Amino acid sequence: MIKRAFHLTYKAARRVVVAVVGVTLLIIGVVMIVTPGPALVFIPVGLAVLSIEFAWARAWLKHLRKAISNRNSNSVGDQAENHRKRVSGE
Repeated sequence: MIKRAFHLTYKAARRVVVAVVGVTLLIIGVVMIVTPGPALVFIPVGLAVLSIEFAWARAWLKHLRKAISNRNSNSVGDQAENHRKRVSGE
């Protein structure tokens, strides 16, 4: 009985700590969008911390990773296309 109560208490405490730390990092990142600072670092880190316990944060993080990956691949493709045009003299 005591062991079960301890397990439930530990699980709830862990969830609360993860939520507080993750939301704090996320809020700091959002504030850094308007103020100088590395917002693009804090927002994914906050989502990563929240994704430890929450499925919605995991989904947002997955969507963010996909968007960044698509943007980078498009950027590399555009750079290659521009280089081909310069080399061929167009």
